[in-house]
Amino acid sequence: MRFHPRFLGFARDLNFYPRACNPAAGWEKGKVERGGIGYIRQNFWPLREFTGLADVNRQAREWRDQVANQRTHHETRQRPVDRFQPDALRRLPDILPDYRDSVEALVHKDMRVQFDGNRYCVPYRLVGHRITVKADSASVTIYDRVQEIVTYPRSWRRGQTFGAERFEAELADFRPAARRSQAQQRLMAFLDGLCSPTLVEAYLRDLADTDRALSRQIAELLELIRQYGPEAVAAAIEKAAAARAYGADYVSNILRQQQCPRREQPPVRLRDPPAERSRNRPALVADLRRFHSCPRQGLP
Repeated sequence: MRFHPRFLGFARDLNFYPRACNPAAGWEKGKVERGGIGYIRQNFWPLREFTGLADVNRQAREWRDQVANQRTHHETRQRPVDRFQPDALRRLPDILPDYRDSVEALVHKDMRVQFDGNRYCVPYRLVGHRITVKADSASVTIYDRVQEIVTYPRSWRRGQTFGAERFEAELADFRPAARRSQAQQRLMAFLDGLCSPTLVEAYLRDLADTDRALSRQIAELLELIRQYGPEAVAAAIEKAAAARAYGADYVSNILRQQQCPRREQPPVRLRDPPAERSRNRPALVADLRRFHSCPRQGLP
């Protein structure tokens, strides 16, 4: 028979020596299992309701002091409160060892680790890492190596999720689509004061919702600013936003139309200039009269 290594360490730190019962000698532990544990099962648990572990411990202490320790034991014929000798107890160490429940867990893509039937959220930077979870009756603490990351109240229910709102909000602040890149900051700086920042942000947000790459579109808008200037690009973006045309190509088309006005078309060159036609007008009228006065011939 072997003791668990952590149990032996616990016994060493608290200065007691464990003694095991002999194999196949059930009577050696029967007084504990059938006596004390059976008494608690039959006298404390029935017909009680609890709101949580703290309530269980509170009611258990009251029942111990008011009922269990006041009764006369059927073997010793003494009350447990009279038989108890506090002076026989050994003093606990000044610094208690850390013997919380400890497990290693993997941080999944949803920033959650599973422990004791519940899920606990951690910062997004720990996704894919193995972290340490330590728990006692009151709290669950998560460590990255020796650094404490976050602490949650211990829950004895199952299927619960803790910390989702906090760490999902932190993740949203660092997503590329939710925070301004350096190129976007340059674009906003160029257009500052030329058009409404709210309009530009709304235009970029709607542009990000399309199937176009936002970083590529911002780079093309910066190139348009280099070619046409910030004032012209700001005015073109306002027109594109009003027309719900999202894309640097739409803005470029508006700029080309504004910067390149239509050329005046040259006059159409006629075969006979107007002066020549007016000079030949009498001859044309005579030819038409002669045509109408001639007898028509049948057409073949």
